[in-house]
Amino acid sequence: MKRVYITVSNDLATDQRVRRVAQLLVDNGIEVICIGRLNRNSADLGSVPFKYCRYRMLFKKGPLFYAAFNIRLLITLIFARKPSLFIANDLDTLPGTFSASKLRKVELIYDSHELFTQVPELIHRKRVQKIWKRIEGFYLPRIKHAVTVSYPIAEIYRRLYGTRFSVVRNVPFRVHLQSQSNFRERSGYSDKSIIIYQGALNVGRGLELMIDTMLYLDQVIFVVAGTGDIEQELLQRVEKLGLNDRIDFTGRLLPEELAPITMSADLGISLEEDLGRNYRYALPNKLFDYIQCRIPVLCSDLPEMKRIVETYGVGVASGEREPEKLAGMIRYMLEERSKGAWRDALDRAAEQLCWENESPVYMDVLSACKVLS
Repeated sequence: MKRVYITVSNDLATDQRVRRVAQLLVDNGIEVICIGRLNRNSADLGSVPFKYCRYRMLFKKGPLFYAAFNIRLLITLIFARKPSLFIANDLDTLPGTFSASKLRKVELIYDSHELFTQVPELIHRKRVQKIWKRIEGFYLPRIKHAVTVSYPIAEIYRRLYGTRFSVVRNVPFRVHLQSQSNFRERSGYSDKSIIIYQGALNVGRGLELMIDTMLYLDQVIFVVAGTGDIEQELLQRVEKLGLNDRIDFTGRLLPEELAPITMSADLGISLEEDLGRNYRYALPNKLFDYIQCRIPVLCSDLPEMKRIVETYGVGVASGEREPEKLAGMIRYMLEERSKGAWRDALDRAAEQLCWENESPVYMDVLSACKVLS
């Protein structure tokens, strides 16, 4: 049996892209071993179709973490049993995985989930950003097989390094809607509209804006599903504004826990700011998850998100950043939703924007690596 090792710097619990790729390989008779990290608050992965290894790291962040993590990856992969392929997810796993692929003479796929050197956490830290750009500039011209999440990001990489990236968007498996979740009743939200944000709680995601907007909305609950760097700041903001009973932080949820909550919502938001090219050309998981759960989307008017929302007619793309005006837009969308607006468009979009339609592109890359028979 062929064996593929997938490397990622997160804890594997909520990385749906890695899980989908692993499932694709398993469905084609390939053994998969995913390698990530184990944090203090990492969730149990539950029943998954792949084997996995999660490192406990002495250093939790910064250069010592990345150096130690990649050294461990290199050692693990050098001694890995009969690898057929390595898949490195994002730049922070590439040094160790690339080096192992050369030493073992094993094919490598580089899967870039974002424009790594342009994330908001780096664009204002020029010295750190410069280091990552040097790492990127060394490795990417040497990559033969690569995939990423949007066409503009693929084009940027091609222009910078001459490396051609296949585009595999972060679309979920096709969802067949279940009977109505009991999330509303269980949470006491039966008579309220629910707006949901799912994903990382990081800078530039529009979460502060949405919290401020809640001051102008009645009979609405804002569910925030995820964890991240600014979680404590957001909690303090909610406390200061007296919105504790109207904003529900669920913490980190496994995909199977999150889906029923999203299906219960009336509106999904993705209000990223234009903080560098990574956000500008992003196509977030949550955008497609909302569509699969058949809830309309309110997103920023950044080009890639706007293109999806307007092409499929599944919501509204807006550049509005003033809370009171944004609240008026949300009230309009909730009213239209109650009349059945977007229902047919969401059904059509969900049928097309799913992993079952997207995965053949990844299959082509795997075939080029001679992993598939």
